[in-house]
Amino acid sequence: MQRSLPTGWSRRRLMTALALAPVATAGLRLPADAAGPPAAQISAETARKRLIAGNARFVAGKSLRIDHGERREAVAPRQMPFAIILGCSDSRAPPEVLFDQGLGDLFTVRVAGNIADDVALGSMEYAVEHFATPLIVVLGHERCGAVSATLETIAAGATPPPHIASLVDAIRPAVEATKGMNGNALDNAIAAHVRQTVDKLKGSGPVLAEAVAKGQLTILGAEYHLGTGRVGFMT
Repeated sequence: MQRSLPTGWSRRRLMTALALAPVATAGLRLPADAAGPPAAQISAETARKRLIAGNARFVAGKSLRIDHGERREAVAPRQMPFAIILGCSDSRAPPEVLFDQGLGDLFTVRVAGNIADDVALGSMEYAVEHFATPLIVVLGHERCGAVSATLETIAAGATPPPHIASLVDAIRPAVEATKGMNGNALDNAIAAHVRQTVDKLKGSGPVLAEAVAKGQLTILGAEYHLGTGRVGFMT
């Protein structure tokens, strides 16, 4: 005799909840390689591949049709984000959209110029310690306004307002490091800033540096291209 499901629960909804409750996965209607193993984190390389695959779907206009209602209920008791994204506050660069991920998949930290200040570092340390998230991606983007403003401020010898000055001071080393370099000054500074931030995170003790040393955490740089939608990972 077939038992009826509890009121308000369809068979599809029940199966979705059972599948997703232990761990945040990549949403409904997933390709076979998109879902993580139950109750465990995936490897950093698998996490990177999931981001690449999601970005490819986004670029191709084939993003997954995620049912956020069912997903919201499934991940409400617990989150296990498979990647941490330190990105820019720019409204054109939301990580969940660029990487085609759903609720509970990404632990995002966003600040103008993807700067790793103490608050951002503390947020990332929290995710590494509490969720064993294996991958951090420092995500810069094309035509970054914060980097552009830093270039202009330094060139003019101007003094920005105090809070904006904190952004300029954080990005200044990248501008100085690329001064006189061949190519586009803004593009060069954006890439240098991402790489410098990756190095900063790798050496940030005790939490991130120790996790990297133990092979529990990988930190990579990437850049989002506004026109094409493509995210390119740096080597």
